[in-house]
Amino acid sequence: QQLLLLGCLWLLAAAPTSSIFQRPTGTPAPPHLQYLLEPLHSAVHTRRGATATLPCVLRSLPSNYRVKWSKVEPANYRESIILITNGLYHRNYGPLSPRVRLRHSHRYDASLTITGVKLEDEGRYRCQLVNGLEDESISLTLHLEGLVFPYQPSNGRYKFNYHEAKRACEQQDSRLATYQQLYKAWTEGLDWCNAGWILDGTVHYPIINSREPCGGRLLLPGVRTYGARDKQKDHFDAFCFTSALQGQVYFIRGHLNFKEAGQACHNQGAAIAKVGQLYSAWKFSQLDRCDGGWLADGSVRYPITTPRQRCGGLPQPGVRSFGFPSKELRIYGTYCFVEK
Repeated sequence: QQLLLLGCLWLLAAAPTSSIFQRPTGTPAPPHLQYLLEPLHSAVHTRRGATATLPCVLRSLPSNYRVKWSKVEPANYRESIILITNGLYHRNYGPLSPRVRLRHSHRYDASLTITGVKLEDEGRYRCQLVNGLEDESISLTLHLEGLVFPYQPSNGRYKFNYHEAKRACEQQDSRLATYQQLYKAWTEGLDWCNAGWILDGTVHYPIINSREPCGGRLLLPGVRTYGARDKQKDHFDAFCFTSALQGQVYFIRGHLNFKEAGQACHNQGAAIAKVGQLYSAWKFSQLDRCDGGWLADGSVRYPITTPRQRCGGLPQPGVRSFGFPSKELRIYGTYCFVEK
């Protein structure tokens, strides 16, 4: 009987699902929820490494029902099934499978709990009650607290196609930002004249201070857009998103070349820090150092929480960069990362 039930769950998982949670303009509103309770809040806020629960509670239990959890993938706007349950048994699917479970605090509770939240877990989720002709669903959004930073490689600006930009962010302990993350970063002061890829394959740049090299003085501040571009042929920078660390970034003083910097971290049981890790330490641990230090990508940077004249002279806090100097130079220390 249990094998038969799991087979039915598999058939339900294979069935086609709606590709977008939001209904098209002009279509009628969905019917009033009969079995699912509207959540008090449609957004759940969390940090990387935390445990987050997306609420889905039934007001009553219809006969022969199923609850299906799925997630919209921003790169292709399709839904990926995460979990299906009939209240007695459940089955997990996809990459999230090892880290999800039902909260099931009572028999009406179909809430989804995600452990060890990762950067890629951010996004929109749907809890769908499957009950013949009376199917209904609620949508929720999982938001990670974090920050967006622009990124370009050592060989200059506008060198990444989409796939290279995505890989570059992941190599620096981050991921391509969503438009919502980039927009929020702009409202918080991100001002960057170079256009960069974001997760959905579009290209943008955020401007606070309108100026000639960045679209002209007459354009209002905002997130300027180039729209969707060819992911293979077009080349831009990247906007990466990172969140809180499960570890610590610290500085080793010295006159080290790049190879010696990596060895110095290794000698202490750590690794040379990645760019996303330095940004995270600056944002969430208030790391403040006036010393330039090597990072894993060969760049030299330093984090400033309290701006002062002798540390670059800029009035805003931020992560300052010396670019990508010769890896043979012995004039910098190094930033190391150790996991907790």
